[in-house]
Amino acid sequence: MNYFAHTKMPLIVAPMFLVSSPELVIAAASAGLIAGLPAPNARTTEVLEAWMQQIHDALEPAKQPWLFNMFVHSTYDRFERELALVEQFKPSIVSTALGSPARVIESVKAYGGHVLADVISPTMAKKSIAAGVDGLILVTQGAGGHTGRYHPLAFLAEVREFYSGPVGIAGCISKGSDIAAMLVAGADFVVAGTRFIPAEESLAGQDYTNMMVSSGIEDIVESKAVSGVSANWMLASLEKAGIDPTAGRTNQKVDLSDNQGDKAWKNVWSAGQGVGSIKRQQSCAEIVAELYGEFSDALAAAVAIKERFRPRADDQ
Repeated sequence: MNYFAHTKMPLIVAPMFLVSSPELVIAAASAGLIAGLPAPNARTTEVLEAWMQQIHDALEPAKQPWLFNMFVHSTYDRFERELALVEQFKPSIVSTALGSPARVIESVKAYGGHVLADVISPTMAKKSIAAGVDGLILVTQGAGGHTGRYHPLAFLAEVREFYSGPVGIAGCISKGSDIAAMLVAGADFVVAGTRFIPAEESLAGQDYTNMMVSSGIEDIVESKAVSGVSANWMLASLEKAGIDPTAGRTNQKVDLSDNQGDKAWKNVWSAGQGVGSIKRQQSCAEIVAELYGEFSDALAAAVAIKERFRPRADDQ
């Protein structure tokens, strides 16, 4: 799985629920990155088919890779129809969330695609590896949307004890230096979401963007109150919707039938702990250029640090 051999950076623009659009996927590809589209963003499978056709027509001529994200939870009633669309349009990468990736592996690998699994624990990582995935995305503490529990460095180190395949880090990837740091720590790529929410090509409205610009790390709260699954939210958004983030819904089962996730999330806005890096709305290309400049500077700084601490003759 060497999709990053020809990309500008080893970065996937996260498939963000109710935010990612076909236009963002195409713009990211034009800027030299891979981007994801979550299936539930399309209100119907007919709309989803049109979106996948739009992406396919734009990216297939140059064989540019893109990622399709699927809910694989047992209650998600569009799964079979969406899997048929995967078999039709053959996205390069399929990532899975909220369930076992085993449900998609046979279909995706049959056309030469690759499967990545979002995992929030070493136990989930081991189960996904046993199912036959081609790589892991470690969803770490501070990630926007459905979030993780563990620090990226500790999580990555433990996973590397039993897995040498492709591993990506999701959570607080807001600066180019964050990308470089995760590569040095042992990751193969990163997944960035929050940084791209205010992109001009996203589905986020102006009010959502404005709230992000005015928010910092202390304005992000983790709560199960919205969907029954731990997720990070902008506190002002919850307050505006009249939701008590401390209420919790620990006894409620996750239910993704009939677009239950859409109903829960449509009036509240998620962001990760890296929200403080958002200063204004930008095009996807501008965000990528900014990240790349920071990434290049961080790599140069790493080389300088290596030189500073290289062994010297008088240290012997």
